[in-house]
Amino acid sequence: MIPIKSDLEMEKMAKAGRLLATVREALRDAVRVGIGTKELDDMAEKMIRAGGARPAFKGYGNKNNPYPATICASIDDVVVHGIPSSADVLKEGMIISVDLGLELDGFFADSAFTKAVGKISQEDKKLINATEEALAQAIEMAVAGNRVGDISYAIQKVAEKSGFSPIRDLVGHGIGERLHEEPAVPCFGKAGEGPVLAVGMVLAIEPMIAVGDWRVETGEDGWTVRTADGSKCAHVEHTVAITKNGPVVLTLT
Repeated sequence: MIPIKSDLEMEKMAKAGRLLATVREALRDAVRVGIGTKELDDMAEKMIRAGGARPAFKGYGNKNNPYPATICASIDDVVVHGIPSSADVLKEGMIISVDLGLELDGFFADSAFTKAVGKISQEDKKLINATEEALAQAIEMAVAGNRVGDISYAIQKVAEKSGFSPIRDLVGHGIGERLHEEPAVPCFGKAGEGPVLAVGMVLAIEPMIAVGDWRVETGEDGWTVRTADGSKCAHVEHTVAITKNGPVVLTLT
């Protein structure tokens, strides 16, 4: 069942989203040549806790292998779940995708961005632009009466028109009192198919788009997901509420 949020619950999610947006923008500004991903992680945790929230990712997952950090810092061919490390220092020409989430007053928010580190190639610029455009087009489809497939198709259409591949093995999701709720929101699909969208639903819409093939591999740490062919990948995400007045992005300042 897809949870429907009340007006009060939406207000709480919006508050969580605004806090997360503040953290996200601070991290975006901090991305530069020479900074380590562990430094970004420490910064995120400090800001989240100072805001009265808790990191959503830290400790998430299998109790035998919980996620160990506040953010996911995914460099170049890492699609998602890159674990921050002092050894991972950003270098000119890299791209980094930072995914972060928090829980505030019992409700979650989730967001991600991809940013260039210094000067990058034209292809990498095109990749980031296409992924951001895919998110914008997908959000426009988050309207009551549409279907999840309309969102998924919007992502796929932009990705493929740009000559890239939407990742197929990872998905966006509903979000609320749990970080991951129904429905799954794939990065590919057919318009007019899937669950019907209704006022009160909240979705974490997250295009993940690769330069090469869509296939991925998970590393020995059980978390780090890379493109199987080693091509670069971009990942952007917003938490989006479906309202009677259309889609509302909750993860904006």
